[in-house]
Amino acid sequence: MIGNFLKKMFGTQNERTLDRIRPLVEKIHSLEAGISPLSDDRLAAQIAGFRERAENGEPLEALLPETFAVVREAGKRVLEMRHFDVQMIGGVILHEGRIAEMRTGEGKTLVATLPIVLNALTGRGVHLVTVNDYLAKRDAEWMGRLYRFLGLSVGVIVHGMDDAERQASYRCDITYGTNNEYGFDYLRDNMKFRIEDMVQRELHYAIVDEVDSILIDEARTPLIISGPAEESTGFYAQVNGVIPFLKKEQDYKVDEKARQVLLTEESGIPKLERLLSVDNLYDPRNIEVLHHVNQALKAHVLFHRDVDYMVKDGEVVIVDEFTGRLMPGRRWSDGLHQAVEAKEGVKIENENQTLATITFQNYFRMFEKLAGMTGTADTEAAEFQQIYNLGVTIVPTNQPMVREDRSDQVYRTEREKFQAVLEEVKALHAEGRPVLVGTVSIEKSERLSGLLTRNGIPHNVLNAKHHEREAQIIAEAGHPGRVTIATNMAGRGVDIKLGEGVVGKGGLHIVGTERHESRRVDNQLRGRAGRQGDPGSSRFYLSLEDDLLRIFGSDRIAPIMEKLGMEEGEPIEHPLINKAVENAQKKVEAHNFDIRKHLLEYDDVMNRQRKVIYEMRREVLESDNLREMVLEFAGEVSEDLAGRFCEEKTHPDDWDLPGLSNAAYAQFGIRLDFPEGERASLTPSLVADRIREGAEAFYARKESEYGEDAIRYLEKMFLLSTVDALWKDHLLSMDHLKEGIGLRGYAQKDPLKEYQREGFDLFSDLVIRVKEESLKRLFHVRVQREEEGAEGVAQRLQPQRSRRVSLSRGDIKAAGETTQKRHGAKIGRNDPCPCGSGKKYKKCCGQGA
Repeated sequence: MIGNFLKKMFGTQNERTLDRIRPLVEKIHSLEAGISPLSDDRLAAQIAGFRERAENGEPLEALLPETFAVVREAGKRVLEMRHFDVQMIGGVILHEGRIAEMRTGEGKTLVATLPIVLNALTGRGVHLVTVNDYLAKRDAEWMGRLYRFLGLSVGVIVHGMDDAERQASYRCDITYGTNNEYGFDYLRDNMKFRIEDMVQRELHYAIVDEVDSILIDEARTPLIISGPAEESTGFYAQVNGVIPFLKKEQDYKVDEKARQVLLTEESGIPKLERLLSVDNLYDPRNIEVLHHVNQALKAHVLFHRDVDYMVKDGEVVIVDEFTGRLMPGRRWSDGLHQAVEAKEGVKIENENQTLATITFQNYFRMFEKLAGMTGTADTEAAEFQQIYNLGVTIVPTNQPMVREDRSDQVYRTEREKFQAVLEEVKALHAEGRPVLVGTVSIEKSERLSGLLTRNGIPHNVLNAKHHEREAQIIAEAGHPGRVTIATNMAGRGVDIKLGEGVVGKGGLHIVGTERHESRRVDNQLRGRAGRQGDPGSSRFYLSLEDDLLRIFGSDRIAPIMEKLGMEEGEPIEHPLINKAVENAQKKVEAHNFDIRKHLLEYDDVMNRQRKVIYEMRREVLESDNLREMVLEFAGEVSEDLAGRFCEEKTHPDDWDLPGLSNAAYAQFGIRLDFPEGERASLTPSLVADRIREGAEAFYARKESEYGEDAIRYLEKMFLLSTVDALWKDHLLSMDHLKEGIGLRGYAQKDPLKEYQREGFDLFSDLVIRVKEESLKRLFHVRVQREEEGAEGVAQRLQPQRSRRVSLSRGDIKAAGETTQKRHGAKIGRNDPCPCGSGKKYKKCCGQGA
């Protein structure tokens, strides 16, 4: 009550923000008369002048009106598009680091040019983030004409580019690319061995197109770069062979809300124990068997071909549930992908071990300034504020919205629903109106296509199987009488232009064949019609057999159906039904928010550790002389050794000095000698000083023996390879810790607090081991052929890295390295290491091989 009164008195926050920006738009208008007469060269020269002013310290806010006015004029000349006032407002919101919610069709692609040019004046680079490669290439090409006209360089990052091409694109003033590519480039950069091989520049300013899709929908799964683990894959096929013998309800039960399959105690567990010849499936010794069984059950019961994945060229390829696109190279973790491969009878790849990982939340929070735009953000405004500190401002439309969104029609069965869709499409096709039919999966789109074909209705199908023809299908989708069946691929960012005479017939009609879990995905589909004041209409057809209604809405909707009474083929249209469907979607959205929040809380622990390790790597890469760091490590390890063998509270006669001498030799290659007469006056700090001085003297002798250049190179290589090998093991330990930490709840302990505490202990141990291991290798190294000099040493001790790396959302090939031709004899894994440490090659320099 009071809230409504205050809104009437002072306006909403959104209205106040728009009122604050409108005078700026007026100022931009006032500059138009002076800018319009300028020649093309003079107009482009304006940007060079603004750049100079920005470099001299003038704030971007002061340059905003002039820059926006120049960009608007350039848009008129190059693209034949003049920015509307509402687009100017959107540009200001994006520059301020907020989210602009603009209805679909309001020209967000053009809006982004305003803050992009303004922020590119700093010379620190601007990233534009899109949801797929198609949009990244399209927008970089389309808007690139405007940027190049103004003297700015434009790059694009897409799947399949090599490092040199990526580096060139990142060095441009403006870079277009997808969230996956940016995230993987960040992780790969932090696995490089030379600073000049890194491709990304500083993370200065990013505008995220379709911000709700990238920062919310895709934030449930982290980005992971992984290498093959050594486990055998044979057991997946063995377990896969016994799953078909299990019967639903009798041997296992399915919890579709939680997406879990649970074996029954009376029948399922005993049957599996018999089939797999296992005494007790839940014996700790059989934990691996149980894991394989659970993943195989999930693969058979919860994951469906042409819905969750496709089989293409003998590989299981995941289909993105939000965009409907294939994700080549992305793999499910924890053995699930292998279980699906076994089910489909294709080659089972090795399980992977994580080498590097980050969530989208933590990647995008690293940008100094972040902004976003979408047609559907307001429903998630609280999450944007809470996690990314991004406010949402709703920008008014340029033309009034005239699309007619009709009530949902609900049928009893899917067959009746598809029949109703067929009748509607048939009628509209006869009228000459274009129709876009949205489906939730490849399988459903092909079923509907078969139905239309049998009834003689010509149509196009746009799904992950036909993505090569995407641009052509979209270009024709608005022509008179054209029928297009599409998955979510035809949702975000797709601009369907109406053909001749279509406006007079009522515009494009959208038919939704099922509600998605997220209201935003449904709104995106509706938004393909009625763009920029065009006429259009939309309607969703549902059935009680749809997943959303069956799993989340049945308790509310079924009683309403009974009250209203339903005949076969007869739909129900009622506001109560619409409300119940919306409530079901809200339920799922809240559940998904909890998953994302939970993931972020746990990843925040990893994020702090990741920052420390990556900063340490960067410091090593950027330094030409690590002598000081090595000696600092030596001092810390010396103190640790002294503390371990020489306790402050015990008499020196009781200290284990022979043990200390052996430990110092193992660590630094030096022998300690403490004469009898000195021992009584020794203290732990004196012992630590003695070890440190001995280590420093020994290291100085090594430098003079092998030459400073060789030692400087070895310092860098040994530190980097040790950090990488131990970080990989640490990630595995943290994965294992996270898997079992939930059980602490039974002991009345907070699992997150326990994870933070134990994660800190593991990380402290990692830091100590990095210092000890890298020093051990450095102090024990022996270069056997001195005449080779630094280059020869460098060539032989170049760290070996895993050749095959897989990305959970990207390209396997892009993450690997080119094959190196070996010179000289091959070193066996069990041969003595050529560095002279006395260890086997596999335990020393060949650790990463």
